[in-house]
Amino acid sequence: MRVMPEQEWREFLLAGTRTAKLATVRQDGRPHVAPIWFDLDGHTLVFTTGETTVKGKALRRDPRVSLCVDDERPPFAFVTIEGTVRISEDLAELRHWATRIGGRYMGADRAEAYGVRNGVPGELLIRVGLERIVAQAAIAD
Repeated sequence: MRVMPEQEWREFLLAGTRTAKLATVRQDGRPHVAPIWFDLDGHTLVFTTGETTVKGKALRRDPRVSLCVDDERPPFAFVTIEGTVRISEDLAELRHWATRIGGRYMGADRAEAYGVRNGVPGELLIRVGLERIVAQAAIAD
């Protein structure tokens, strides 16, 4: 097992269409985990979600989150992130990131359609500050 340097874990996060598993806390204190599509913007992880989803409600109450992105193929690797979110409802910014994220996961030819679908009122743009990173590769070696 080895620790990934920053450039490597950034490349790992952006490779292909891996999803992040986002952990939040429900109002009654129970944990909640959901897969998300995401992208990076400097030292920030960016994703969108609906304001009425479990994620959206939880993030308004408590901005602390944990995420995990992993490679399930041997020799296995993962990146975990702890951070604090900032929420934006700015439609231009939301549309930009919804389009960019849609393009990453669905391809450039469908990016605009996802931007139109997800860059609307009722959606939230979430920015997670990358406060603590654990990144390990070659776990089974």
